[in-house]
Amino acid sequence: MEQTSILETRHLTREFKGFVAVDDVNLKIRRGTIHALIGPNGAGKSTFFNLLTSFLKPTRGEIFYNGQNITNMPPAKVAHLGMIRSFQISAVFPHLSVLENVRVALQQRLGTSFHFWRSTRSLDKLNDEAMHLLEEVGLEHFSRVLTVELPYGRKRALEIATTLAMNPQLMLLDEPTQGMGHEDVARVTELIRKVSENRTILMVEHNLSVVSNLSDTITVLQRGTILAEGDYATVSANPAVLEAYMGSSAHD
Repeated sequence: MEQTSILETRHLTREFKGFVAVDDVNLKIRRGTIHALIGPNGAGKSTFFNLLTSFLKPTRGEIFYNGQNITNMPPAKVAHLGMIRSFQISAVFPHLSVLENVRVALQQRLGTSFHFWRSTRSLDKLNDEAMHLLEEVGLEHFSRVLTVELPYGRKRALEIATTLAMNPQLMLLDEPTQGMGHEDVARVTELIRKVSENRTILMVEHNLSVVSNLSDTITVLQRGTILAEGDYATVSANPAVLEAYMGSSAHD
């Protein structure tokens, strides 16, 4: 695999009882870039993400991360290598404080992830690092707030903080601005731009304003295959994309 590519798929295919959800996809993600994956509903974006993170196994094809074949690797090992996914639905603990959520994410570094009987004081050594991550996502003033009380956009920022706690080289963001008002979209867009420094981001995103604002490269999927790829100007001017995506699903 080229040194400039952090992730590459070769002929990646996933079939479900005769239905081909991802069909012979060859994709390269350049290191240090923000790469968006877009397409109409049912285009295969979520299936593709599930294949990358080993939540699904491909019918055919291979996945390479930093030159290593990870096609049949367990999800936890993929995450340990530095490819971390944040999910479409917020995956934080609602009745823990904001700080406690980040400490739980950092706990893996102590080797005590499953030692639930230990005193929470054993996690105090993580407080400084947890606060640093909260500062990175603009939540330092919310550290003692119960997560359930956070506004929706701030919860997504917390989820990004817990993702950063896993020390990712490649962050996979699944619909990071879904369901947000304009103010939250703007805040999270700038947050993604900020945390992309020294990292690579692959995101599925429906909001074309966010995509045009952030993305170095855009890949358009339709019916499980790559329809077009390039920067926003190139992709948005492609007649096939306008017909398949912009016209029917720009406001999904």
